[in-house]
Amino acid sequence: METSNLSPEQKEQARHGGRLFPLKKYITKLTDLHPSVAAHWHDEAELTLITEGNCTYHIHLDTYDASAGDLLFVPPAELHSINMSDETGMVSETYVFHMDYLGAGIADLCSVKYLTPICRHTLVLPCVIHPDHPAYPALLDLFLEMNRIYETTPPGYELLLKSRLLSAVAALVPYKQEKSARPQLENEHTEKLKLALEYIGEHYAEEISIARLARLCYFSEYHFMRFFKKYIGISCLEYIKNLRLENAAARLAKGENSILEISMSCGFSNLSYFYREFKKKYGMTPKKFAKNIPESEGTVSPPYSGML
Repeated sequence: METSNLSPEQKEQARHGGRLFPLKKYITKLTDLHPSVAAHWHDEAELTLITEGNCTYHIHLDTYDASAGDLLFVPPAELHSINMSDETGMVSETYVFHMDYLGAGIADLCSVKYLTPICRHTLVLPCVIHPDHPAYPALLDLFLEMNRIYETTPPGYELLLKSRLLSAVAALVPYKQEKSARPQLENEHTEKLKLALEYIGEHYAEEISIARLARLCYFSEYHFMRFFKKYIGISCLEYIKNLRLENAAARLAKGENSILEISMSCGFSNLSYFYREFKKKYGMTPKKFAKNIPESEGTVSPPYSGML
């Protein structure tokens, strides 16, 4: 079965399997060229194994350090992002799957007691499973079995993968946290972040004012700037600039030649400023970047910061 070896930004442009088999495996690589996966969310859950390097995950409103060997579970509709921790980069393998594939949409005991509460975030499984976690040995074995099944596609592989995912959820359930509901303030903060990120993702090529984003979130400009940096890790202006630069790099990688047109269509009204910031981020001018980008990076596409 095909494994998508995509840049972090491409990953969310792809469809996560089909309607009848909503599961797909991805290889994510963080490098100097692609040092992060922008904050985003989607209807599917994720099960990830870090195979090389180190990174920092932001999941919901919490921050987690992850290293080679660690496993991660991200529930559906959870805001999350990834940042490279150091110059060594990071490589991970991720299964993205819809909880309906496991039976979340079926009115049975498993759905009512476990799967639906996971989707609603009233049953919270561990996000990062380090090697010293009691569930780690069983979970790692299940993940490696999934790799074998996914790559060899034996008869009934769809059932085998479903059974391994259900077993993975079952392995984590003993370490769950049950909540009647998340604190209202947490939910409000998450929804406001999603609203701001979705707006930026849709309008990054236009002029975006902090005043407009603050009004969307019902904050003052000062409060919004502090709020955004606290939960995203960088300032809102830096986030917007990085999004524009990464979109410009993606277009250069696809072979588009007009640097002026690219800069303007990615939200840069000043060409000199675009050149300066591009060189600061990528260590070379846009023209040199287009000529020297490695062939393996030629499929880069822009990051997204909203729902599928």
